[in-house]
Amino acid sequence: MKYDVLIAGGGVAGLTLALKLVKKNIRVLLIEKAKQNPQKVLYKGELLQPKSIKIFSDLGLYSLLEKESYPLHVIHSIEVELQENGFPTPIFESELRYDKLDSFYNQAFMLPHEKLRSILLEELKRYETFHYIWPGTFLNFTEDQNPDARKARIKTKDEELYCQADFYVGAEGRVSKIRDSMKTKVKESDYNHQFLTVSFPRPPSLKDSVIFASKDSFLGLFPLPGGEVRTVLLIQPGQLKKMKEDGIESFYRAYYQFMPEMKGYVDSVGWRDIQLMIPKRHNVSHYVEENKVIIGDTAHSVHPMAGEGMNLAIQDADVLGELLGWMYTENKTDHKHLTWFETIRKPRAEYLSFLSHQSALAYSFPYQTARKTRMRALYYMENIPRLHFKQMLNISGLGMWKFSAWDYMRTIGLPPWFTSKKQYSPQKQQPHFFTHKDDYPWYYKYH
Repeated sequence: MKYDVLIAGGGVAGLTLALKLVKKNIRVLLIEKAKQNPQKVLYKGELLQPKSIKIFSDLGLYSLLEKESYPLHVIHSIEVELQENGFPTPIFESELRYDKLDSFYNQAFMLPHEKLRSILLEELKRYETFHYIWPGTFLNFTEDQNPDARKARIKTKDEELYCQADFYVGAEGRVSKIRDSMKTKVKESDYNHQFLTVSFPRPPSLKDSVIFASKDSFLGLFPLPGGEVRTVLLIQPGQLKKMKEDGIESFYRAYYQFMPEMKGYVDSVGWRDIQLMIPKRHNVSHYVEENKVIIGDTAHSVHPMAGEGMNLAIQDADVLGELLGWMYTENKTDHKHLTWFETIRKPRAEYLSFLSHQSALAYSFPYQTARKTRMRALYYMENIPRLHFKQMLNISGLGMWKFSAWDYMRTIGLPPWFTSKKQYSPQKQQPHFFTHKDDYPWYYKYH
């Protein structure tokens, strides 16, 4: 069996790439090892940043996603002193707003991960050029020295298959056979904390995303459609075991101490509903080798603080899909053109990984000095229009404007600087948004 592109991995990255390709009449085989089980809830990325929304809009899915999502315009951060009487005392509040961005896409969407996957898969099934093996496992490549002659060895429930493609894409996640075959070097970072995540019915008072923080923990709350809320609770390694020994009430109390209104809502979940997340961060040395490419978590994973992992994967799929589409349209299928993908995506993914890492460190250490620095940085980031715009531009994915040493000085109030609630002017914003030429420069190089 011969295809144009074989994609190992049927997550959001693989599905988005497949959709980009089949819309350009490219023959795709997608392989996903996990069995489809709509009854099993997996808590993965659910926050769609503005750039991802734009990408899906370009694919004709905006109206459907808008209908199925909960819109987020603002992220509230509230520092509290926890009290024994159960009523926390707020000591600092700030907000970062997507609507400060001078763009049609100036909001985020909360959308259940499995719902997004099902939308993409149903859309893909409309195309005759889309083929998939689900469940199936990519095992390895045949040992042909010529890249154009190698085949993929695939195991299904009943047999082993050999499939050939012009290009092979690894979108399997953190563990990848295609990445292993590329002999990449992986640089990893671990953290001194973990997370518990679960979704449940949302209190009516919770309209926006909120991050509550104390000296040594935080609770993130992100509204979902259907009257639910996705929650992320920071814990210390070993704390889950202690909670289970103390009973499920200890988990509920961790929520009550930040938001007493959670009584009657978080109580609806049990241990089987709660998922442990152990954050890790990694970046690989290269994304491309001959006719093999890796995208998403296979190439880079980030700390989940800013909800960037899934969005970076979607943006990878967008750039790679556009590049491969151009290569086939222009009959330029030489492997050397794949390096455009790495040139565009690697610096962007690594900078967002760095920003998420910084955010993680800001909440990692239970010291008053670290807490005061965090509150000061949030204050100036909210109230200096240029910094507010930079932060939201970077996490939105709509552009990249790196923080300078001077900017970091401003976040701690050095030197004293004017503060304002005004928007950074649209005229000053526009040069920093990604253009078509920034995202897809090969069109301009060869025309």
